[in-house]
Amino acid sequence: MIRIADVREWRERDVVDAESHKIGVLEAVYVDTATDEPAMATVRVGLPTRHRLVFVPLDHAIVGPDYVKVGYPKALVKLAPSIGTDDVLPAEQEEGVFKHYGLPYQPGAGGERQLARR
Repeated sequence: MIRIADVREWRERDVVDAESHKIGVLEAVYVDTATDEPAMATVRVGLPTRHRLVFVPLDHAIVGPDYVKVGYPKALVKLAPSIGTDDVLPAEQEEGVFKHYGLPYQPGAGGERQLARR
């Protein structure tokens, strides 16, 4: 598992898939609010004048010298739920990110969000 301190050092690094195809650039890290462990990252994708941030899980991620390799194919990540570069993921859309990757979604007992940006 990647520690949050490690991932913070890799902001602005390339994010690649398992076959080393560049997906985009690491923008931010989101932790699981129950464990405070890195759970997702946002990746800046798109044309220079039309960037957006897509979410990708960090499970199975590997950090290399100048990249973060995720365990999901580029095509799947590019179709993931996205937000604008200055936006925040609305709480009601959080479950859709997990569903896109076939991952279980577990909000807090009081309905708290599962993800928090770090």
